[in-house]
Amino acid sequence: MSLRRVTRSASWRLSARIDRPEVVLLAAGLAGLAAYGWYASPFWLAVVVGLQLALGGLGAVWIIGPATARLGFARYATTATTAIAITLFGRAVVGGIGLYLIPVALVVLWAVLRLELELQTALRGRLGLELLLVAVVFAAADGSIALAPREQWVDGLALLSLVAAVPALRMSEARGRFGAHAVGEGLLHLLAVVQVAAAVQLLALPALVAAALVALTFHAWSGAAEALEGGGSARSVAIEFGALAVLGLVVALLLQGR
Repeated sequence: MSLRRVTRSASWRLSARIDRPEVVLLAAGLAGLAAYGWYASPFWLAVVVGLQLALGGLGAVWIIGPATARLGFARYATTATTAIAITLFGRAVVGGIGLYLIPVALVVLWAVLRLELELQTALRGRLGLELLLVAVVFAAADGSIALAPREQWVDGLALLSLVAAVPALRMSEARGRFGAHAVGEGLLHLLAVVQVAAAVQLLALPALVAAALVALTFHAWSGAAEALEGGGSARSVAIEFGALAVLGLVVALLLQGR
């Protein structure tokens, strides 16, 4: 048997075992664009972001299927938003770990798509999706804070707001809120994240520490909203998640002093 036939046979068996190969192809394409964006000039970075929005949005519609009010609409933007967050994060840390991030980017993008598919069909995977969206907010916060000059922190805050708006709306829809209700809760969620992001930038915290606080706020607000909807008292929720936020701020200030 020739080497070509053996290689073709092995490739066929591998592709047959991969469930939804189009998910891998889309994740690989977005990861490749993100890797190029880590080294691109500002002009080509804007081109990369535009391609990620187009490819991620159209690819999500192709893979997930037609939009329905019952499932919400933010799920079609999570993949593109994740790719943009990875691009921003990679530009901030590319000097340290460089192209080693590419496999991580591929796995994260694949995981987002797979979780969206699971939530659509089996209504499972919500916790995994929430953790991934927390990571997306962290990556976007670190990239926008690290790349924006200190005197232009408002520009970085605006960029973070645009990226974090999708995870905020997606978490609202994941809790069963749709339409105007989902948009309202998403805007409140985004407002809490933006307020903390502005505070940590005014405190001049290191980018990684500031990004961790922003991600913690995103996670805490989501948990508090879910606890209130589950019947928890407002006082207990405020004490529990407020204490978590204060603890995060104290740790950040202690790290800044070192």
